[in-house]
Amino acid sequence: MNDADATGQPSDEALMLAWAGGDREAFAPLYARHRLRLHRFLLRQVRDPALADEFFQDVWQRVVAARRDWTPDARFATWLYRIAHNRLADHWRALQHRPPAPADADERAARIPDPDTPERTLSDFEQRRRLQLALDALPPEQREVLLLRLEQELTLEEIGAITGVGRETVKSRLRYAMDKLRARWPE
Repeated sequence: MNDADATGQPSDEALMLAWAGGDREAFAPLYARHRLRLHRFLLRQVRDPALADEFFQDVWQRVVAARRDWTPDARFATWLYRIAHNRLADHWRALQHRPPAPADADERAARIPDPDTPERTLSDFEQRRRLQLALDALPPEQREVLLLRLEQELTLEEIGAITGVGRETVKSRLRYAMDKLRARWPE
């Protein structure tokens, strides 16, 4: 495995080996690189924020517990997502052994108010449409860095490597894009 990535930063594997070897500082960048994507992955699988949070904590606890035995046979991300996959499989297996719902479950559910009214759905749709129009109005280079940062959660350095511009140019494009969005979307 390489000791550095394309931006010259230590690779995940190098950070994991350093952390397993006792370098406590190596964990922070490793966690920072994977926390948002891992959480989003779990949330999309279970569609329950509280459950996704619980699984997220479980996965990182398993990483902590297994760090000394980790070997760079595969990419760190592959190993991390394998742990997440196994945690999800345990969850789905456990659901098959749960007792059936109470006989009055439908009646209980009917008493819970439904926040998804047609008006709210239309309002949410209108908000998404306004946001898309505001994004479409941005210059392509500003829209690209904004989407890479917000949707893909890439670092400024990663965005710079993708777009072929420096970190400061990426920062400036992000700032201009956000200023334009705020101007179109007053609070």
